[in-house]
Amino acid sequence: MFTSISNRWLRRVVLAAFVLLAAACGDNGMLDGVGERSQEAVLGDLVSTSTVAPAVAAKELPGVVLSETVNWWNDGIENEATGEKNYVVAKVWERNRHQRVHQASRHEIVQVLPSIRFPGVLPEQVQYVTSQLVYDTASATLDAEFSAQFGLWPSRPYGDGTSNVAVLRVGNAGEFRIDGIVADVVGDGLSLGWTAGSYRYELFCSIAIIDELCWQMAEATVSLESQLPRSA
Repeated sequence: MFTSISNRWLRRVVLAAFVLLAAACGDNGMLDGVGERSQEAVLGDLVSTSTVAPAVAAKELPGVVLSETVNWWNDGIENEATGEKNYVVAKVWERNRHQRVHQASRHEIVQVLPSIRFPGVLPEQVQYVTSQLVYDTASATLDAEFSAQFGLWPSRPYGDGTSNVAVLRVGNAGEFRIDGIVADVVGDGLSLGWTAGSYRYELFCSIAIIDELCWQMAEATVSLESQLPRSA
């Protein structure tokens, strides 16, 4: 039986689904402002599973590609920061002060969230991934709830008429834990939530991605650091 804390967090998962495709994302990034929206959404039936993904090689999974092979929009970003966590957080903030969402490279995100995970496989229609750090603008520090997010795009991001087909948000779990993966089906797609290690994850897949592929992404996460280019 879910705790009240779990239910409050799951309401956020549902809300993310409703706002994802409202408009193409600009410089502020995907889902910006979700935390300020009302949490009075009505939850449907919740499904919890602790099924472990089978050990199947990525090349054997139908309809997916290795996430290492897609175009990572912010890799090699200008003035990429390298150093200890607080230094990187400060340098990324300086690139675009007073904005909640800041474009950041995988290398920068790994330095800030060292054990963060990302799907090892993505739906084959995904051609680009955008990556960002999310801030509390009042303190110029990382947002306490969700500190990083990734957008999955079928074509060049932020162009006219383009929109992402999935969003993954990651934040520190603290003492909050979910047993397995919690799913909620909404009119605009599928929302999945889980915790792993020090982090909690929220994945929304629009109806452009079949449910099976959304589940494969959630069940097949690997260390983001292990996916970095060797030159990083």
